[in-house]
Amino acid sequence: MTDNRYNGWTNYATWRVNLEMFDGIDPRDWCDIDLNAESAAYDLSQQLKLFADDRISDFGELQTLAVDYARAFLEDVNWFEIAEHMVEDFKSEAA
Repeated sequence: MTDNRYNGWTNYATWRVNLEMFDGIDPRDWCDIDLNAESAAYDLSQQLKLFADDRISDFGELQTLAVDYARAFLEDVNWFEIAEHMVEDFKSEAA
């Protein structure tokens, strides 16, 4: 079995998407999720996927091979891991 971990994250895709799309962003600024709820990480992970897909969809009529590759890259992202990280950051700041 190959270990694909990258800089402490599940894989390169998860690390890079977190770094370039979500690092330093407060999820409360763009979604209505109770970050104290038991289901916060799951709910947020679903919102993160939609947010990233929307950013790629901004190409409109330029739905090209590059967009297909970008979507394939996003399929490798561990959205739950990014969401857990964001929820943990929120909870540690609130404490």
